[in-house]
Parts: sequence; C-alpha cells; structure tokens
Amino acid sequence: MARTDLAAVSEVRGALREFLRHRWQDEPAEVAELLLSELVTNALIHTGHGAVVTASVAPAGLRVEVRDFVPGLPLPYVPNADDGTHGRGLFLVRSLADAWGVDAHAPGKVVWFELEGERP
Repeated sequence: MARTDLAAVSEVRGALREFLRHRWQDEPAEVAELLLSELVTNALIHTGHGAVVTASVAPAGLRVEVRDFVPGLPLPYVPNADDGTHGRGLFLVRSLADAWGVDAHAPGKVVWFELEGERP
C-alpha cells in the first residue's frame, strides 16, 4: 500500500472481515476491523512506505500485525479535546485490545494487537 492510498484501508478491513467470517464471532471481529483500520492508517500516514498485514486465529484469540519499513517506534500521544479525531489510533488500540505492542523488526517495526475470544 502506498502512503497516499488511504482507500486501501477499507480493502484491508474487508479482507480481515472475509478472513474472520467463519473463524471468529461477530462482535470481536468488528473491534478487530476498527483496530486494524487505525494501525494501517497510522502506517500509511506516518511512514510513507506502505505496510504488510498479517492475521492469525488460535483457539483462544486473534492476533493482527501491521508491519512497516521505517525504523523508530511510535511516540506516545495523548489526544486532547482540541485535536478533533487526530491522534486517537493507538489510544483506541490500547483501550480495546486485550494486549498490544510494538516490536522492532529490521528494517522497520511491527505494531500488533490481540483479542481474546472463541471461534463461533
């Protein structure tokens, strides 16, 4: 995905939705789509070098990873009321995911989240 191709965010959401259709319950799948959207948007806007998305379902949960190709970890950001919608992506991930993190992965990083749950 190119930095300017933010239309790809909806394509990635659709691909995750299709992947989870028979593998995951509806409500957690909707949360996963939202969190994926935030991470992919961040990668496209802040790195300019695209991203690679992976998702895996295990018996006890879902793990989604967004890898970019720019070194450096994201800086913590706390949005304030004057920011509109800017800066809330990682705040949403932190609030809604059961676990999340950022791992250095040369030449860039992987931002990931996990949701607990059961298969349908």
